[in-house]
Formats: sequence, structure tokens, C-alpha cells
Amino acid sequence: MMLPASRSVVVARYEREQLQQRADHIAAEEPLEIRVEDHSVAVVMRTPGHDRELAAGFLVTENIIHSAADIFDITMCGSSEEDNVVNVTLRNPGSFDAAKLTRNVLSSSSCGICSKATIDAVRQQFAPIQSDCRVSADVIFRLPKLLRENQQTFEQTGGLHACALFDPEGNLLSLREDVGRHNALDKLIGHALLQNQLPLRNQLLLLSGRVSFEMMQKALAAGIPIVAAISAPTSLAVEFAHANNQTLIGFLRGDTMNIYTGAERLL
Repeated sequence: MMLPASRSVVVARYEREQLQQRADHIAAEEPLEIRVEDHSVAVVMRTPGHDRELAAGFLVTENIIHSAADIFDITMCGSSEEDNVVNVTLRNPGSFDAAKLTRNVLSSSSCGICSKATIDAVRQQFAPIQSDCRVSADVIFRLPKLLRENQQTFEQTGGLHACALFDPEGNLLSLREDVGRHNALDKLIGHALLQNQLPLRNQLLLLSGRVSFEMMQKALAAGIPIVAAISAPTSLAVEFAHANNQTLIGFLRGDTMNIYTGAERLL
């Protein structure tokens, strides 16, 4: 059963010195257990929807799988107790070593790396970006408006992050929303994986929130050369982008932006 991305609740609204009961929509947040070969690898707090993509993207960015060919099937468990469980079966089950997993069980919707077991485990091994992708500043400036216009659940709730992929001409290719920004990106990457589109060497990623180290690492896992965000990057995100030949743009607002790394990709 598909759970809705938003829920309707009754709230007490205080406005102009009056208290009234009214209906409101809030973003849904539910746990999702991700299993590989029936072995639990993580429980993520996410907004329901695109759960197969979330599982696929999670496994890509955790360096467990590398292409759609690695997956035999992704199934949602259907019993009433397990509506929030997804199981990934591999074409080569022997390649999966549960003992090498670096995550503990729980990952919150606000933090994707807080469940990492060690500092070394945070730094997954992905090759630096190799891409000739170039984009004009005018295209970059158009992206936030396109993102906002296509955030359907945010329009209802005001409570979701969004990630979107664009081509160098500024055409919207895909968009995902989630209460956790890293989940939204995993869904986006999982969609690309299941469509056999990885690596995304000629696409741009736009984030609705701030840019953390993990978001840059996930973008690197997908081969994305240019990452732009409406908010700020962290220091480690900038260091990571510089080390891996990624273009990182922050504070993309109106007709201004900060280019922290990779300015040569802007025309």
C-alpha cells in the first residue's frame, strides 16, 4: 500500500486575536527499512513515495551497487506489518558482504551520515569527476524558479526538501521531494540508476537547501559535475568538491550566486 506524501490534520489557528479550527496539510515522515538479500542494512526516515528509487539510490551512494545490472529485483513487502520495508535482491548475491557494512541501523531524516560507524566510513571511494559539461550563468539563474514551480508536495505542506536534475540548456529532467534532503537525492539518483542513465556526466543538480559533505559525495557517486544550491555549503562540502573536480555553487538567489569550486564550467 502506497502511503501518502502528506497528511491532513486539524490545527488551532491563531490569527488576528482569534482562535479557529482549520484543516492543514503536513509532510509525511515514516521509517523505511532497506534490506539487501533479506539482510537489514538501514532504516531511513523518509517521506513515503518512490521507495524503490530511494533504496536503489541509497545502495549506489553507499557503494554497494554500481549499476542497474547489479539488481535482480526491488520489492516492497506487502503485509500490514511491513508496508515500510523494501528488499533488494542482487544478480550476484555473493558480492554482498554484510560484514563490511559501515552503517548502524538508524538514519534520521535530518542527517544522512549520523549513523556512520567510523570517520573512515564517511569517505566512500568514488573516482573524481571527468566531464566536459559547461553551462551558462543565465541558465543557472533560471533553475530555482523551475524547481519551485514543480514542488507539488511542498506547495501543500511547506515542509519538504527538493532535488532536481537539469540538462545544460536548463530543461528539467527529474525532481524528487522528501522530508530529508539526502533522501530526495537518493530518490533522484535511484531513478537515474533504474533508467540506466548513470553516470550523469552532462547534468546539473539543484538543491533546495544547504549543501553538506554527504550531498556532494552522493552527487559524486552519480557522476554529477555541477551542483548548485539555493542555500549555503559547508566547509567540508567545499573541500570535497575541490578534491573531486566538482563545480559547487551556493546562495543561488535572483541574479547572484557564489561559485566555490569549478568556475571554469560556467560559460
